[in-house]
Amino acid sequence: MLTFAEFLENAASNRDFVNVLFEERVFEQIGTLQKLSLPLERAAVPHELVAGLAVFFHVENADSTHSSLTRGMDIMIRRDDLPQVIAIAAEHGFRFRHSAGLDMLLYGESNSARNAVHLLSAGERVKDTQLEAHPNIRPVRAGLHGQDFLVVPVVDLVRMKLSSNRDKDRVHVRGMDAAGLITKEMEQALNDDLRFRLTHTRETE
Repeated sequence: MLTFAEFLENAASNRDFVNVLFEERVFEQIGTLQKLSLPLERAAVPHELVAGLAVFFHVENADSTHSSLTRGMDIMIRRDDLPQVIAIAAEHGFRFRHSAGLDMLLYGESNSARNAVHLLSAGERVKDTQLEAHPNIRPVRAGLHGQDFLVVPVVDLVRMKLSSNRDKDRVHVRGMDAAGLITKEMEQALNDDLRFRLTHTRETE
């Protein structure tokens, strides 16, 4: 994987404009993801990156002008694999915490839930207000800065975002839409409730 110093050196050589603070956050999040996702993959534990960082991966690879980055990250696993995930994570510097109904992994000295790795379970809901349960795990590979990760497919990510429908979910949907990731086929496959939310999100941009 490309290091942050190497990235800055390459950018300087090419005379590219770089938002240093933004890119530093990107590399920090990718570094944390790498410490967890790669050991899970080596142990053949099904998982995929979801939520805001997954949106960033897909949009960045499609049209980086529409990229945005949110704090923390979310990994979807199977509920039955939680003990194994906790054990593997602990070997790589993560601490498990269950707080306010959420499973999460804290890394290093941080105790902030906002910066934690949140663990979602396939087939479940975080809140009863979600229209649909989380989909099954069926990741695709998406890369950034020389490293590939297991990431939720766009079609599932769009459904998850529309199902939750918080302010930040609508921002993410708009970003994916602007990057050309939401196809007509995806839209037609949505049920009436999700399609209504997509239309409303577009109209209130």
